[in-house]
Amino acid sequence: MTIKPLEDQLIQFRHNLHTYPELSNQEFETTLKIRTVLEQYGISICDLPLTTGLVAEIKGDLPGPIIALRGDIDALPILEQSDVDFPSLHKGVMHACGHDFHTAVMLGAAILLNEQKMILPGTVRILFQPAEETGHGAINILNTGILDHVSAIFGLHNDPTLKVGEFGTKTGALTAGVDRFEIHVTGIGAHAAKPHEGNDPILITGAIIGALQSIISRNVSSSDNAVLSITQIHSGTTWNVIPESAYLEGTVRTFNSETRSYIRKRMEQILRGIGESFDAKVTLNWHPGPPSVMNTAEWADLSLEIATQHGYDAKTIPVTSVGEDFAYYQEKLPGAFVMIGSGGPYDLHHPKFKVADAALYPASTYFVKLAFAALEKLQDRES
Repeated sequence: MTIKPLEDQLIQFRHNLHTYPELSNQEFETTLKIRTVLEQYGISICDLPLTTGLVAEIKGDLPGPIIALRGDIDALPILEQSDVDFPSLHKGVMHACGHDFHTAVMLGAAILLNEQKMILPGTVRILFQPAEETGHGAINILNTGILDHVSAIFGLHNDPTLKVGEFGTKTGALTAGVDRFEIHVTGIGAHAAKPHEGNDPILITGAIIGALQSIISRNVSSSDNAVLSITQIHSGTTWNVIPESAYLEGTVRTFNSETRSYIRKRMEQILRGIGESFDAKVTLNWHPGPPSVMNTAEWADLSLEIATQHGYDAKTIPVTSVGEDFAYYQEKLPGAFVMIGSGGPYDLHHPKFKVADAALYPASTYFVKLAFAALEKLQDRES
């Protein structure tokens, strides 16, 4: 297969980003690299109060509405163990979620759309968003006001469970709402041989674990997916001392706002009751993350239609319990988030994760076709 010059450029650009990854809100060099390429192609960059990340704009010569495309740019605090020829040189930092791929895809879309702006019926704003991994980078973009007059938004994520050439999305919830919680238990320390003189926080923690797991199995309907995972427990320092305190941390994943608020309320009730029954102090710190990606039927259907026309093996896929801050955009405007096969075999956030280069250029050209189709659909609606 002959590799086109732009395709080769995008692949090399992604490899460079992969070699020099940057964490959330630290994507200074990444932003500069994106800006440099956009300027080389004469693509306008919006003047926005962003510390990292940027928004490019391709204004068509034909009048029309405004849509947005979004790619994220940050990496993860993971030590890379993949076998690629361009591994991370920033020890302990890795593009283990494929945001280097997303960035290159959207850069390619920007270049191709700019080449066709004389026939573009409207404006496309392309978001190179920072800090997706912290769950709040989208809010920084929204706060600039750059999306105030945008009619629809589209985004992507690579999916290593799909083969290269496969494509998926669905109407409604696609990803989970993500919340993080911390629980602090304060009892009374004592000698391990005299537990009656203390108030054992480890015993209390055991009661908490069992009770919290009952929320999903006994309080949430079997027809409503939800996950509650306790992922850290810390207590004690030695074998013969009952400690004074314990700490638990975990996450809740839900797919609708009602279940999300109910689980938090139920956790508060359970922890309050356990604290009272054990005569201990039990506190809950709740850290809300993004809600569920909620695809609009109109735009999810169009995304699948264009994917099929583009040659993808396009299909409706089930919901996933991962989180995605693209959901914040969808609280403000309609749109669709899609999954593009990246070939696996290792899943997202794995130290051996990698993306097949063959998936890159077709994804860029797909978003060009989708942008044209969305603008034309919006114009038809208004005419």
